[in-house]
Amino acid sequence: MTSKNTSDSIEEYIKKILAQSGFAEIKRSALADNFSVVPSQINYVIKTRFTESRGYLVESKRGGGGYIRIAKIHFSDQHQMLNNLEANIGEQISEQVFADIIQLLFDEKIISEREGNIILSAAGDEVLGADSPKIRARMLRKILQRLDRKGYHL
Repeated sequence: MTSKNTSDSIEEYIKKILAQSGFAEIKRSALADNFSVVPSQINYVIKTRFTESRGYLVESKRGGGGYIRIAKIHFSDQHQMLNNLEANIGEQISEQVFADIIQLLFDEKIISEREGNIILSAAGDEVLGADSPKIRARMLRKILQRLDRKGYHL
């Protein structure tokens, strides 16, 4: 049986709060004390697991009354989500951000797990070569455009 690491536990805790109220407003130091970690561990979890490409908005205020507010991005419809994702793709995209977006498409039931795994297997650096960030950005743009056509699924 595999045990969860601390980062997984922190992520799960924040997601439970999000599920209850739609947003999570936390104090970094209080959460760090709760999990017996340093505040930088909380920063790490938030920066890696609650990103825009994973469908989250994060607002942070530092200082004595500081907080971190995390909210799940909700779109009015699939078309809006796909257009928003497409509009935010730059000329290059990292393998991690690409994987996050594919995971989001799966989480939102736009693609199946099988489709997501096939897409991910074709988009790795070892497959695409030296220009992989540029190729991956073009691939993702085309995938999103195809998915947006009348709700067409791959």
